[in-house]
Amino acid sequence: MLTKTQIRSKILLALKTQKEEDRNRKSRVIQGKLLRNKVFKKAKIVMFYVAFGGEVNTEEMIREAKKIGKLICVPVCRKDRETMQPAILEDHSKLKKGPYGVLEPVSEALVKPKDLDLIVVPGLAFDKKGNRLGRGKGCYDRFLSTLSNNTPSIGLAFDFQILPLIPTTAYDISVKQVIFS
Repeated sequence: MLTKTQIRSKILLALKTQKEEDRNRKSRVIQGKLLRNKVFKKAKIVMFYVAFGGEVNTEEMIREAKKIGKLICVPVCRKDRETMQPAILEDHSKLKKGPYGVLEPVSEALVKPKDLDLIVVPGLAFDKKGNRLGRGKGCYDRFLSTLSNNTPSIGLAFDFQILPLIPTTAYDISVKQVIFS
């Protein structure tokens, strides 16, 4: 079995080398599945991630979600504590680079994590059980571990990011569902 480090470098390379048109086409398919998802339809406050490094593109999903009246948050990271908090995403043009190079809102209107109805989670790889492999900082695991077990979470991935088995530790938090194309 591959180690987490081996899986990370394999998937990062695949993300980097995937053609932009494939990324966009698959992201649109994933968007369609998400918008039809029961949990997503019910959710009023949704935490998305701002895609970077070839991840499933969320920009269009966020726009659609706003159009249908959902309040959208994205994570704001605290490098000192390696934690994150949901901040309201007013508009895409008011983003700045966060400590890890991921875009985040300039104005930090924070939302209490317990008020989130759904968290849309990025990952480098997932398995069918919802186990997730991130970039190795543990920010999402720490964040997800603070939420109630009933808080729905959905991972978004491309088909090559779905593996038969992800090695896990006690600190790894799985997602409830994975949507991929």
